[in-house]
Amino acid sequence: MVTAVRRGAAARAVARRFSVALSTVQFWVARAGDAPLRGVDFSDRPPGCRRARNRTTARTERSILRLRRDLRQTSVLGEYGAAAIRRELRAAGAKSIPSVRTIARVLARNGCVDRRGRVRRPPPPRGWHLPDVAAGRAELDSFDAIEGLKIQGGPVVEVLNGISLHGRLADCWPAKLVTAKFVICSLESRWRASGLPDYAQFDNDSTFAGNPRFTGMGRVVRFCLSLGVTPVFSPPREHGLQNLVEGFNALYQAKVWRRHKMASLANLIARSDAYVLAHRDRTAPRRDAVERRAFPPRWRLDFDAALRGRVIFIRRTDGRGRFVALKRTFEADPLWPHRLVRAEVNLDTDAIHVFRLRKKDPDDQPLLKTIPYRFPRTRFCD
Repeated sequence: MVTAVRRGAAARAVARRFSVALSTVQFWVARAGDAPLRGVDFSDRPPGCRRARNRTTARTERSILRLRRDLRQTSVLGEYGAAAIRRELRAAGAKSIPSVRTIARVLARNGCVDRRGRVRRPPPPRGWHLPDVAAGRAELDSFDAIEGLKIQGGPVVEVLNGISLHGRLADCWPAKLVTAKFVICSLESRWRASGLPDYAQFDNDSTFAGNPRFTGMGRVVRFCLSLGVTPVFSPPREHGLQNLVEGFNALYQAKVWRRHKMASLANLIARSDAYVLAHRDRTAPRRDAVERRAFPPRWRLDFDAALRGRVIFIRRTDGRGRFVALKRTFEADPLWPHRLVRAEVNLDTDAIHVFRLRKKDPDDQPLLKTIPYRFPRTRFCD
């Protein structure tokens, strides 16, 4: 293009010939000027200065690298990072002292960083605290209650939410107050219609766990055990294992509660039922691959019947390797402090089996200890 223009061709004609814009031809002609073509730099480069005006000078960079090398060999404290280098520059009376962040960038740019980057490990699989659930051989239903929802001009209401892990089977039950009896009625209607899961997970609220004044197990626990469903209680004041239902709680509040103006509890129930039907329709393909046990046809709830099965408590040990469950303190392992354990209360063998849990290695869950424990055979009182 430059050669054609220098030979007398019009710039616009040259642009049409090479299928480029007129400004492109003018740009390269101006870049070449009157210099010989062999001496013109035709390489493309971004506009502006080739070097930032505020960039650290090469002399300062060499001084920083030299100080790091000297400090690494001679420092009594063994400190040779960015902060230590800046202190040495200040002590030496340097005129221009870069900031700690600038010194750190100089060290990183020259490959003088000893500290390794943070290791990003993949999260454990869903339901990792229960091996058969994580492997897909068992289904888990997780339940939680949303409290303190105030209807404008109406009462304060609560919503009991439930969702399954693999099938994403969702349910919402608004009520004036979520009690243990209400939970049992809601779970019974869900399980009669959709089938029984292998596990039902709750938090440690007294509505699910039972009255804290008594060592016996509450209504919801006895209801689950009577149907062969294993109750699972997540660790107190921790949210990791309850993320499934808590995420659904947040979704419910965003898509139902805050989206629509509720005039009454009946209006909220109607909105919730419509949302559940739409949610189930969208997640139907996932439920087709999950098998749930049929609800027993001649089942009858008897709170005074002997308890059979297991109750699982996920707990974090204290500094001495102990955990609290059933209003008692049990010792797991003094060498396993402040760690997660899975305590399986086996009501058939009168023993508590304690397993070690680690998120970094979710497949390794060895048995830590077997604790003899006999549940008191007393009349149900709640």
